[in-house]
Amino acid sequence: METEIPASASAFLGWLAVEKGRSPNTISAYRRDLIAATEAFLTAGKSLEDASTSDLERYLEQRTSSGQAVSSVTRLASTFRGYFRFLVEEEIRLDDPTADLGARRSGMALPKALRVDQISTLLESVSGSDALSLRDRAVLEFLYATGARVGELVSLNLVDLDRSDGLVLLRGKGGRERIVPVGRLADQAIGRWLTGEGRGALQPAMWKRRGDESAVFLTDAGTRLTRQAVFALLRRRARVVGLDEVLSPHVLRHSCATHLLAAGADVRVVQELLGHRSIATTQRYTKVDTAQLRLVIEQAHPRGGSRRRAI
Repeated sequence: METEIPASASAFLGWLAVEKGRSPNTISAYRRDLIAATEAFLTAGKSLEDASTSDLERYLEQRTSSGQAVSSVTRLASTFRGYFRFLVEEEIRLDDPTADLGARRSGMALPKALRVDQISTLLESVSGSDALSLRDRAVLEFLYATGARVGELVSLNLVDLDRSDGLVLLRGKGGRERIVPVGRLADQAIGRWLTGEGRGALQPAMWKRRGDESAVFLTDAGTRLTRQAVFALLRRRARVVGLDEVLSPHVLRHSCATHLLAAGADVRVVQELLGHRSIATTQRYTKVDTAQLRLVIEQAHPRGGSRRRAI
């Protein structure tokens, strides 16, 4: 059951739609932010409406450390600013806790990519033949193979798959479309999912909502897989191999890009795969951490070998 946001938050969203003319996509994004924040604050025994500056800062830091995209955390901070300013204007609150909320620069930080062996361990741990195992393996393989965003995954329709050529049509931000290769292992996982033992086993006798029948990925209730369900299945599968603190759809996307570039892929090819408008966005993935840089130097540089103690 979806968490119910405060009445003041519903009023804020209505104000954005009617008086500010915000798009339905923007309203939906703000609603998701407010639902998630409301749920987190309730879990902590607090009220979002009464949050302090430190409460909001702590929540934003938690979102960042969990691997959420910096752009999403930046939008979340913007959601908070708009919401609490609205509360002050409507005299629901006397103070604005976001007045001193630290500004966040979008696009400057990235989650740490998983190692190739960690990815392999994660994927190989999902080896069951039941419908949910077949689905979860296909979801994980697809996200890592294509670098798709979670929104692109859940909006995927059967007609978007061209399995004869191993291609898929993804619909990204701003309605931009791109065709990307799926990859052999991901295609095999999708093929197993699309059998009677996989998707067929979750297909209901009667579809509940328009659009569910065309969805590639279904929930155990026979409806289109949601963003929340994807995060939940990733946490569940990651917990088995000890990666639940670091795994998210964006981490798989980042790992895909990082591993391709490390293997010599051209940055513009990766840009096309990820659907970035600017190559500068893709170039953030070319940064390597100090440990990786040290390892490469020690293995490849003529005079960079492991230091040995003089005898």
